[in-house]
Amino acid sequence: MTRPPFTSSPPVKPARVTGIAHVFAAAGYSLGGLRRLWQETAFRHIVLALLLGFGLLAFAGAEATDYAILLVLFFGLVAVEALNTAIECIVDHLSPDWAAFARDAKDLGSLATMCLLCANGVFLGAVMLRSFAG
Repeated sequence: MTRPPFTSSPPVKPARVTGIAHVFAAAGYSLGGLRRLWQETAFRHIVLALLLGFGLLAFAGAEATDYAILLVLFFGLVAVEALNTAIECIVDHLSPDWAAFARDAKDLGSLATMCLLCANGVFLGAVMLRSFAG
């Protein structure tokens, strides 16, 4: 029995998206990430904390720059939470059973998130002190 001749062609690389199409594609990927992140309880708590932070700033009679700083800190926190979630997804895929490296990776991602949570808290505390102590 003879084998048929090898007729397979090399895999075709998809066309590279450039220009404005690239911007729209990237925005779509980001929205997909946001949909995935919304599934995380921690992220929904972060959004709630932002709303409470805005309420505290309003109560304290904060300036526009205070709101801007809180937003910058919030976006930093969202970015770190997204990376933490990505780490957890990868670790869960690579190590479905318990492993020290998996625990360490998840703990370090959690620490990064906690550091930015604390930075948000320190900032809100400083604004409150400035508003009510002086």
